Amino acid sequence: RNVPVNQNVYQGDRLKLFQKSSSILINNHPSIRKPIFSHGLRCLQSRLEYEHTLQPEPNHNQKPKTTLAAQLDAFYRFTRPHTVIGTGLLPALLMNVCVVGMNQLYDIQIDKVNKPDLPLARGDFSVEFGSAIVATFSILSLAMGFAFKSPPLLSALVIWFLLGSAYSVDLPFLRWKKYPLLAAACILCVRALVINLAFFVHIQKYVLGKPIMFTKASVFGTTFMSFFVAVIALFKDIPDVEGDQHYGIQSFSVQLGKERVFWLCISMLLMAYGGAVVVGASSPYPLSMMITVFGHCMLASILWLRAQGVDLKNNAALASFYMFIWNLFYAEYFLIPFVR
Repeated sequence: RNVPVNQNVYQGDRLKLFQKSSSILINNHPSIRKPIFSHGLRCLQSRLEYEHTLQPEPNHNQKPKTTLAAQLDAFYRFTRPHTVIGTGLLPALLMNVCVVGMNQLYDIQIDKVNKPDLPLARGDFSVEFGSAIVATFSILSLAMGFAFKSPPLLSALVIWFLLGSAYSVDLPFLRWKKYPLLAAACILCVRALVINLAFFVHIQKYVLGKPIMFTKASVFGTTFMSFFVAVIALFKDIPDVEGDQHYGIQSFSVQLGKERVFWLCISMLLMAYGGAVVVGASSPYPLSMMITVFGHCMLASILWLRAQGVDLKNNAALASFYMFIWNLFYAEYFLIPFVR
């Protein structure tokens, strides 16, 4: 196997070995014509010394070269892709990256404990580069909101930016993530209310040109997603208890313990699925009724079975289950259109 060699050390070792062996050779073999042989040895020694001086000193502070693939991978992790999936509007996608990036900028020390794979916590991105991404994406998002000439879309983006800033920025009266009720309210307001209602009005009136009429599916979707987003707001802190405790973030998981919050989240999701089954069963359309009832029963069963096998002492298992909840969240978007 090829092993990297420090050429400077290698040449120095060659020089020392040569000096030692030549001295032994001359002293132990009196038959050698010492003047001639010594002259030849001195020439060879001078050559080795010259090569030794040409080798540059190693720079231990030099950072490893980063490839394009590594930078793209770091950017992918920076965007927190599980929060982006299902975001159908480009301005919303840009604002999402802005908000999750802003949170990482103010959580670098916490993330070194809770999420060491994130690019800022791991050192893949500098703070300056992360700040540039956040600033660029926020400007692009708001500029698109103005360009689309849609008041509900622009309002949603502005509210999203303001609440995201209040949640993360470490300034007086801000940094709401330290307060569990305010943190949950921020996430609930954006993910459950602003995104669902404002984007529905944007599509209905400013894209399709139809009058604003809230359908059964839109009302159900907003109500159901409110439960789901509340669960996400609670569950996301369960794997992060150690880091949150160390840095004074009093989340519900820190105050109540992992097990209580975990089963509270499972109970809330099962209640939401139960309500969805009732709504589906009330549909006058047989196909809609069958799909909504069967679909929500299946998702609830999968949730319950998987929850039984989660090791609450294993943060990796909790983080994996958190990603599973996001998958259930996105699966619901396939069922909402059948609610009639």
